[in-house]
Order: sequence, then structure tokens, then C-alpha cells
Amino acid sequence: MLTLLRTAEEATAATTPSPQPGLLIRLLEDPYAVLSGFAGGLPYSALGNWAFDASGSIAVLGAVAGMRLVLRARQHRLLADGARLIEIQMPPAVAADSAAAFWSHLHALLRPAWRRMVDGQPHLVFEFCFDVSGARVGIWVPGVIPPGVVEAAVESAWPGARTTVMTTPRAPLPHTAIASTGGRLRLAKSEVLPLHAKFDSDPLRALLGAGAGLHSDEYATVQVLARPTTGRRLRSARHQMAHLRYKASGHRRSNGRALALSALDEVTLVHRNGAWPLVSRMDPAAAADLRSAVGKMTGSMWETEVRYAVASTVQTESPRELRARVRGVADAIAATFGVFAERNWWARKRLAKPVATAAARAFGRGNLLSVAELAALAHLPLDPFALGVARAGARSIAPPPAVAAVGSEVKLMGDADTGPARPIGLKIADARQHTHILGATGSGKSTLMGRMILDDITAGRGVVVIDPKGDLVTDLLGRLPAATSRRLALIDPSEPGPRATLNVLAAGDDQELLVDNLVGIFHRIYAAHWGPRTDDVLRAALLTLLATADAKVMAKVKTPTLADVPDLLTNNVVRRRTLSRLPDSYSVLHGFWDGYDKLSEAGRAAVVAPLLNKLRAFLLRDFVHTTVSQPASTIDLREVLDGGILLVRLPKGMLGEETARLLGSFIVAATWQAASARAKSAEGARIDSGLYLDEAHNFLNLPIPLEDMLAEARGYRLSLALAHQNLAQMPSDLREGISANTRNKVFFTCSPEDARTLATHTAPMLSEHDLSHLAGYQAAARLNVDGAAMPAFTLRTRPLPPSEPELAERSRLNSRASTTARHAAIERLLPGDHQ
Repeated sequence: MLTLLRTAEEATAATTPSPQPGLLIRLLEDPYAVLSGFAGGLPYSALGNWAFDASGSIAVLGAVAGMRLVLRARQHRLLADGARLIEIQMPPAVAADSAAAFWSHLHALLRPAWRRMVDGQPHLVFEFCFDVSGARVGIWVPGVIPPGVVEAAVESAWPGARTTVMTTPRAPLPHTAIASTGGRLRLAKSEVLPLHAKFDSDPLRALLGAGAGLHSDEYATVQVLARPTTGRRLRSARHQMAHLRYKASGHRRSNGRALALSALDEVTLVHRNGAWPLVSRMDPAAAADLRSAVGKMTGSMWETEVRYAVASTVQTESPRELRARVRGVADAIAATFGVFAERNWWARKRLAKPVATAAARAFGRGNLLSVAELAALAHLPLDPFALGVARAGARSIAPPPAVAAVGSEVKLMGDADTGPARPIGLKIADARQHTHILGATGSGKSTLMGRMILDDITAGRGVVVIDPKGDLVTDLLGRLPAATSRRLALIDPSEPGPRATLNVLAAGDDQELLVDNLVGIFHRIYAAHWGPRTDDVLRAALLTLLATADAKVMAKVKTPTLADVPDLLTNNVVRRRTLSRLPDSYSVLHGFWDGYDKLSEAGRAAVVAPLLNKLRAFLLRDFVHTTVSQPASTIDLREVLDGGILLVRLPKGMLGEETARLLGSFIVAATWQAASARAKSAEGARIDSGLYLDEAHNFLNLPIPLEDMLAEARGYRLSLALAHQNLAQMPSDLREGISANTRNKVFFTCSPEDARTLATHTAPMLSEHDLSHLAGYQAAARLNVDGAAMPAFTLRTRPLPPSEPELAERSRLNSRASTTARHAAIERLLPGDHQ
């Protein structure tokens, strides 16, 4: 029995396999046997399971490819969502190294590896779009790149360039194209070999010339898609560099027999210090390639693809001729890239669906380019005479940080047109240094003044506006805040009535100063026809009327006006009655009138004729006579300067040039009289006010020197804003006074002659070329901030709020109601004075 059991155990042990060691143990014990067994069994496994392995591999590869397509579609959707197109207007001058600085700056857009794998690497599209009107240059920017990054890089690399951001990028080619063609450019040789990137002239000149030859309804685009290079692409480039080194070292790919036969050709004996070492002979062409490749691969790299496409929207020819025409234009554009051929060159490849592909701006895979090569391809045209290219005209300069932005004590002037977006304002204290505004018609002067005036009105500061064209006052009436229109006084010849009145002979307490101002106004306006005798007659007449008005209460006479001067000079009865009230203390005046009365009628007529023909031409207009010939004034300019609003509309087309100049000058003189009266009050009690003169050269006719007037006005808290079109409108004394004593300068586009003079105020930031090439509503400003002159900068005026016709009519009604109430009050207070 025991024997049987022992026999059974031995049989079981013989049939049960012994435990086998693991793969790692067997690999350590006998690696050759393990690897040989694996290699020998692999063919049998592959042959036995090929169907299963093939289907599995196909399924895995299909899944990977599908996931890759889905991931790429997601990445493109992320880039396209919120994308924008930055259109660039070229500055007057473009430096040759600006594009290299631009692309070097933007290489920082390279994302980390994990982020590129999930969301992709953003790319930029530098594109040229051509049509019959010329060329546009723009940069398409994905939505994932924060706003302002690329815009700032453009303005930093190309100082003076202006950017316009389109949040809905337009397609480079119209979708309605009937015929289209295009292609893509790829490097013909290894991507480590460089293109030609150093040029004596602009390499884009030929491209711009090809684009300028388009017919009507033909469109073309050239796109340079670029993104910073990842590490994987650089590793691939290093492998290509290693191959170049292998070739440059003198080795060839050949069989052993050929190597043996060419052994003597592959080595040379070089005698050095008596020794004969064996030296491998280098291939000169391969060595040159290696050197150029090393130079290219030093520095930042960009993965780049160039596309071009041409389309036509109207079939003016047969389909065959139209396709030939489109292909011919595309070939001409592609041929312009031959200038980049050197160690490497561009090879043309087919572009499927060119219109849709150009509009999608999607990027797959490109070639490696250095910053220098990319800058040679994608840059702003260097040629100042480039065909069809829109230029910005003037440089855009960011404002100094000290310039005010917004606040209750700040007048808004506009917005910075470069650098960080911010409003530009002028502090009230700095506005007392006065503002000189110059620019051509339609350049933006009225918009700037309108903004400053509305800020003054809203803040409760006094405002006097004199407008010889009429548009500024009309614009303001439709924009006055409803709560402020009751402070309004309006002088306008189109008003039906009752009209506001301003007796210029009752505008101040200092009679001698008042007469000096009025006579000086006549003298300046009629300088060519004004002599000392005419000056003497007007001065004596005005002083006599004012002297006799002192006894008005006792004598029950009306307050004199400018309309009384002709009667005093021509009517003997009126003159005798007036002189009977002239105090004896005015002995000089009595002497003048004694001599005047001794003249014959003909002699008196000859003396007063030069004066009367000017006065009558002025006073015979109904509007003027109503405004200045009423004894009592409904407008108190002292109240206006203390927070009121006076809008004076004097359209030259209705009144005539000389009448508008006289009346406006009288109002300026009356305003100056009211401001001078502030000398009696403490400086802290004076409310800031502003006098705004459009076409200021028409109204600065006071006898006081302008520099003295501006200096005194600061103390009276009266700030002047003087606007006009060109320097030739100003006499030399006014021009010099404004240049020296208005500390705030705002210049819109002007003539080259004026720009040459004005550039002394804006240099070195802005040159005379910049001043004469400013865009519409763009201004060069040099402001005074806390007593210090800031460097010049550029700004863009902010549009006025929309005009409301109902608000304008309400403002006019309030002005009429106020004028009516003042007329009634005058009649109650002085029942006999107005008769």
C-alpha cells in the first residue's frame, strides 16, 4: 500500500509543472535566451493573430485621429471666439528694424506645454488686403489674447502708427466671389536653411505693385500666419542641424566598397610643424549651409505659413478668360516672393477653397523662420511712396501722467489716441492760463470748445460764447442741461423777440476806460479808413453823452446809447440841449464843442462823415439797433460771469462781416469791463468764468495790449479760449501776444507754413510734418499742469452728446421768458427812462 502511494506521488510530481521564475529574473539570468525566444515567436504570433492586431491597430489609430480632429476643432473655436482685426495706418516714417522689434516683443505669447496641448498655441495673422482702392494692412488676433497687447506692441514698434480695432473681423475676400484661386508657400529645402532677409530696399515693393494692378471687383490677400515655436519643433530642427554637420564633416552615405575606394580622396596630408597628420576634408557647400543655419537658429523662432489668394466677384469675361486672369494675378503675387531666395526659397503648394480658408485664418503646420526672416515678410511698408497704402499722417503720442483725467474741477477735452485709454482734461486753475486753439475748418475746434463749454455750464461756472458762424451756439442749445437753461441769455438775429439788449455805454463804471475801448474797437476794425480827427470826434461825443448822463435823475433824461452819437453830431437842437447839461468841469469838452460849432455846415459834415457812414451802416440793421440802442440792458454781464450763460450768435451771412465784428467786439469789451469790476471783491470770492471766442481774431480789438489783458484776466478768474483757423488771420502783435501768454496750446491740422511756426511749441515730440498731417478730430496739445508746461502729446476729441431739438426749443423759450421778465422789471423800475 505504501509502495502504491509513493508511486502515485511520484507520478503526480512528474506531471505537475514546476514554478517558472518571472520575466525579470529570467532576463537577468539569461537575457540572450529571453530575447531570442521573443524574436523567434513574434512572427508566429503576428501571423496567427494578424486580423485581430490589424483591426485593433486601425481602431486605435482612428480613435487617436478622431480625438486629434476634435481637439483641433475645439482649439480653433477657442481662438476664433472673440477674435479681432487690428487695421494699421502707417506712420509717416517706418524704421527698418521696427518689424523685428514687433515680432521679438510678441514671442512672449508662447504658452506652457500643458496649455498648448489642451487649448493650443495662439497664432497671429499679418495680412495684406488689396482691391482697386488700394492696400490695407491688418493683424488678426485670437480672442484668447487680451485686448491691448498686440495694439500696444504695434504702437511701440512703429511710433506714430494708428490702430483701428474691428471686433467683427471682415473677410479678406468677398464670399460672393465667382472665381478664385490661391496657394500656400512652403520652404523648398530644410527649414533650418535661411531665406534672404537683408535688403537695401523694401522687399514688399513688388508685392504692393502687384496688388495695385487689380481691376474693379477684383480682390487679393496675402496672409502670414505665425506663432511662437514650441520645444518639439526646435528638437526637430536640431536633428536637421546634426545632419548638416554630418555632411559638412566630409562623410557621405555610401556602401563599404565605395568608401574604401574613395578613402584617399576623403583625406589630405597637411604639413604642420614637420608632422603629417591625417585631416578629413570638409564639403565647402555643406559647411556654408551649416554656418547659415547656425546663424538662423540663434534666437527666437516662429512657425510660419504664407498664403495668398485672389478672387473676382463680377464675370466681365468668359469663364475661361476670367479664370486665366485670376490665375495670372495669383502667379504675379507668388512671384514677388522670389526676392527671398538664398540658401532656401519658397515653393508653391495648392490652397483648397481659398476664399473660405483665408476667412477662417486657421493654422495647421508651418515652417520655422527666424525673427529676421519673419520681419522681412510681415512688416509695414518702408517705402514712403508705397502704392495705395493709407498712412496715419501724424505720430500719436501718449499724454504725460500728470495731465488731468476727470473731476469736478476739470474741463474735458477728449481722449488719448494712443497708449492706455484715458480721458484728457484741463484743470480749472490751469485753464486760467488761457487756451489757444488753432486748426482748419472742420478739424474739430468746435467740438473741443463745445465739450469745455458744457463742462463749465454743468459745473455752474460763468460762460460767454461769441460765435461768428452760428453753428457752435446752435449745437449748444440742443445740448444744454435742462436745469441750466433758465440761466441762459441769448443774442441771436434769428430770434423773433423779445430780444435781449446790451447798452454798451452802460457796461462799466469807469467811463474813460469804456470810451477808450469803444474808440479802440472802431480804430482797429476800420484802421485803413480811420484818422486822428475821426478818433477825436467819436471820443468827444461818447464822453459828452456819458458826462451828461450823470444828471439823468434830476433832468429826467434817458440813458445815452451808441445810437445817440449821430443826433449829437448832426442835430443842432439835440446838441445844444445835451451841452446845456455838460458840467463846467469838462472844460476840454466845452472847448471841442465851441470849435465844432464855429464850423460851417459843410465843414461839420466833412468832419463827421467818415464816422457817420460807419455808424449808420452798423445801426441801420434792425437787430443791431434793437440790441445796442435800448437805454436799459436786459443782460448783466457781472451776473453772467458769476454763473450765468451768454450765447452770442453773430452769423456773418446775416449781419455782414464788419457788423458782426463790431457787435462781437463790443460784447468782448463789455465782458472785460465786467471782469475788471471784480477787482473790488476778494480773489477767493470770484467765481471762475470762461470767455470763448470762435474766430477770435475778429473780436480782439481792445486798445489794451493783449498780453496785459491775458495777465490781468488770470487774477479776475476769467479764462479765455481763443480759436481761429490760421496765423495769417492775426496781426503780428496779437500773434505774438497769444504765443507768449496762452499757456495751453491745442493745434488741429494746419497748413505747412503755420506748422513750421507752431512746431516750436510741440518739439521735440511732434514735428511740423505731424502738425500738418493730423487727422480729423485729432489734435496736438501742450498743456500747463500746476504751473509747469508738459511735453506735447496727441488727443482725439470726444463727440458731443446727441442734440435734442425739443431741448433747443425749450432753451430758446426760457431765454425769451427771462428777457421778457427783465423788460417788464425795467419798465416798472424806470418808467420814464426807456421812453
